Amino acid sequence: MSARASAAATALRSRANWIQLLKFCVVGASGYLVNLAVYAVLIHVASVPYLVAAVCSFVVAVANNYMWNRLWTFRRERGHIGLQGARFLVVSLAALGANLAILAILVAVGLPKVPAQAIAIVLVTPLSFLGNKLWSFRS
Repeated sequence: MSARASAAATALRSRANWIQLLKFCVVGASGYLVNLAVYAVLIHVASVPYLVAAVCSFVVAVANNYMWNRLWTFRRERGHIGLQGARFLVVSLAALGANLAILAILVAVGLPKVPAQAIAIVLVTPLSFLGNKLWSFRS
């Protein structure tokens, strides 16, 4: 077994990593609800174009997720708040790019905008977790 495969196997057996993933998912679920609520209000009440609404709702959800991930999920990995915040933003922007691409495809094939956004968020979550676990909040 290679060193990387061994490290991955060890990480998968770590109870702490699974608890951290669960916390990340709880925080992500709150961000998911925040994102969809803001998105729905912007497209249905404010008549904002759907991709602009996706960016705006993303900004609100990222602020929510960064705060809760720093305070709760990755609290033992307390690095410099500015450095962690900058890294979190880079990971979040990569996730946003993937989200917007998936969202545009789903809407183009005829899915309603809010369900399409819900699906896009779910599909991008693994990218976000790995980026934040391995880079943004690494100790």
